[in-house]
Amino acid sequence: MSQRNSNLRKNRRIENHSRRVEMKLIRITVMGLLAMALFMTCSAVFAQDVNADYDKAYDFSKLKTFNMKIGTSWGNPITEKRVIDEFTSALTKKGWTATDEASADAEVVIHGATQQKHDVNTFYSGYGGWGYYGWGGGMTSAHTTVSQYTVGTLVCDIFDAKAKQLVFRGTASDEVSDKPEKNAKKITKAAEKMFKKFPPGSEKKK
Repeated sequence: MSQRNSNLRKNRRIENHSRRVEMKLIRITVMGLLAMALFMTCSAVFAQDVNADYDKAYDFSKLKTFNMKIGTSWGNPITEKRVIDEFTSALTKKGWTATDEASADAEVVIHGATQQKHDVNTFYSGYGGWGYYGWGGGMTSAHTTVSQYTVGTLVCDIFDAKAKQLVFRGTASDEVSDKPEKNAKKITKAAEKMFKKFPPGSEKKK
């Protein structure tokens, strides 16, 4: 009888140990999945935001030529040239013609800026709930990550060159990548979105 009890106690210890090991493996797996989800969230922490506003009373049909320049530099000549090229291409596709400043109907001024931002995420492993020993267990651990990223903002102002009147303003914000080719694609996308319905009123005429 004593041998039987001894065997039962031994089996319970083995079973309890197995359960503890299994629970530990489950927590490790959950933490790994949460970390992966957190990484995926941080990698897409900021989506491109493009907006446009304009003078509703202004007749854009009288503007046919334009000259473009950088108004506020953000200290990256290569990117600034890329922005000028992409925005010039977008306006040209809309029927406008690039020319010198003296003869242009419209003056297009590009402003740029960058800003450092932070994103804080915290997740917990074992935050209570049902386990092998019933409800409870409490919060076993917490993991917090702080991700830093740079947001770039472009402002495109279009003036009636003769009247010196602001008639259109487009803005675009997006996370700046450390890979130049990705930033180039983002600039192209921003220009396409900003001038999708340009000039204002052109969609109604079709």
